[in-house]
Amino acid sequence: MTNQLIRLTSSASCPTAGKLLSRVLPPLLLLECVLGILGNGLALWIFCVHVKPWKSSTVLLFNLALADFLLNVALPFRASYYISGMDWIFGEEFCRICLFMLAMNRSGSIVFLMAIAVDRYLRVVHPHHPLNSLSVSRTVGVACALWTLTISLTAHVLSVPHQSEARNATRCESFVICPSSSAGPTWHKSVFILSFYLPLAVILFCSFRIVLQLRERQLERNTKIQRALRFIILVALTFAVCFLPSNIAQVIIWAKVKKDTDCDSYEALDQAFFITISLTYLNSMLDPIIYYFSSPTFKRVYKRMLRSSLRKKEEQMSPADDRTRDTGSQSLSQL
Repeated sequence: MTNQLIRLTSSASCPTAGKLLSRVLPPLLLLECVLGILGNGLALWIFCVHVKPWKSSTVLLFNLALADFLLNVALPFRASYYISGMDWIFGEEFCRICLFMLAMNRSGSIVFLMAIAVDRYLRVVHPHHPLNSLSVSRTVGVACALWTLTISLTAHVLSVPHQSEARNATRCESFVICPSSSAGPTWHKSVFILSFYLPLAVILFCSFRIVLQLRERQLERNTKIQRALRFIILVALTFAVCFLPSNIAQVIIWAKVKKDTDCDSYEALDQAFFITISLTYLNSMLDPIIYYFSSPTFKRVYKRMLRSSLRKKEEQMSPADDRTRDTGSQSLSQL
């Protein structure tokens, strides 16, 4: 992902930016954490208990939910970091682990979203392709290979110190936004392109080809096909809305650092970049909606849970209603 170790300007050098981030980011991160853990935890439970038998697409969706759940586990520590005025109190080693969890699972979420889009593309546009007949065990092997790729792209976060001392506070950042050193080495730029723009191109291509293919077959009015179209469009929109802003901010920073070495001029970019990075975690919160549209099993379980919840509320209300009726009867008998 873009994270990682492009040395550009630190929010530590901009106290105004730090105050803004400390106000804006904690509630956003905590909201993402709570809803993300609830949504993805429920999704993992449904996958393990209710989705039987598994298909190859189920394996991909399960790994997407796993990546999202693990990412959300790290968010409370980032929220605590911003609440304390951007002062990291958990030590260097845990700083590396936390940033690695965010980087790895954010990249994993991107990779599995791309894999899901490719899977749907092959099933709709090339229904007789050999990959459509992959067994569950082989798809698990593919998922392991995707995790290996993700870890290899983000493992360097564990090996490089991220803490720095500034204004009597200990920072824990993957990005240092001040052009005090080389910005954007070739390898980091390659990782940046591969981890966002390539998946974006693949997802958009798959979505366009699926829509075109279904229209050519004049199937877009079929109910199941409409559901598939909504699913594909939802994947593309979720990906773009969550990840595009931070990548645009990163490109602007790369362009600016070549022209301007004054750290004070980076305050607005500093704020925009860290806020848009936090928006990428919205993807992990919104992915359970994708599961809902992707599987009838999810809809059945969600509806069953909703009916059960409403039934419990009615049962809790009914004794109170009975007591009210009994009290009313006694009052009438006394008249």
